[in-house]
Amino acid sequence: MSQKIILLVEDELAIREMMKFAFINSQYQLIEAEDAEQALLLIIKNKPDLILLDWMLPGINGIEFARRLKQDSSNHEIPIIMLTARGEEVDRIRGFDVGIDDYVTKPFSPKELLARIKAVLRRISPEKEGQIELGGICFDNTCHRVSVDNKLIDIGPTEYKLLYFFITHAERVYSRSQLLDHVWGGEVYIEDRTVDVHIRRLRKILSTYDKDKLIQTVRGSGYRFSIQ
Repeated sequence: MSQKIILLVEDELAIREMMKFAFINSQYQLIEAEDAEQALLLIIKNKPDLILLDWMLPGINGIEFARRLKQDSSNHEIPIIMLTARGEEVDRIRGFDVGIDDYVTKPFSPKELLARIKAVLRRISPEKEGQIELGGICFDNTCHRVSVDNKLIDIGPTEYKLLYFFITHAERVYSRSQLLDHVWGGEVYIEDRTVDVHIRRLRKILSTYDKDKLIQTVRGSGYRFSIQ
């Protein structure tokens, strides 16, 4: 299988050098651009599988460039991870509103970023993979089964959907209300605390295999599935 192409659009040389080093032994091919103009030329030439996009670019900033890409029928399907020092909720919302797929706040670890890349690529095309695996937990989409360390587990339908959502959205924090929308559906009225009940059930199932700590509680924010 050929390497997936990741386009890094970042004007800071130090960050580009750090990322080049991090990608040396990865499963991805990294290409670089200093600004939106260079990035567009590379997109036309190479059609990257994912874009890492800095918010504060010279000329056209990252948020505007993302907006233009998402409005372009030939490029709108390329997933975008925004890289930025702007960590306020209002800024994250602006990014998601224009269609970015994930958001990583500087400073970040290359290991975390690689995990985010893997999660986003898995999320946008799960049907292309017969199996989805992370942290020793494997989903077989063809037969609707879950295994942990190659051992099939008995899991209820709601816990199955919840764990599948976590696996395919790893390293991101979700509030109870967001989990309700994504897992149960926004049109279904269920109290937020219902999420806590199913999280406890899921952790109990995973504790048998010492995997319960993969589901992390982020105080004041919600929950996150992380292999870090």
